[in-house]
Amino acid sequence: MSRMETENTSSPFLMKVLAIVVLAVAAWFLLKVVIGIVAGLATIVAVVLAIVAVVWAVRTL
Repeated sequence: MSRMETENTSSPFLMKVLAIVVLAVAAWFLLKVVIGIVAGLATIVAVVLAIVAVVWAVRTL
């Protein structure tokens, strides 16, 4: 095989490997973003529930 034929046969394989790596990194990044958003929303909900609980407890006493 000549050098040109070797590059043509390995290039699609390398492109697929690169595409898989890019997809994996993007998926990891997006997962971290989604987890961060969910954690932020859960924190806000917990704070609001705590405030409501305090107000309820003060009114009950």
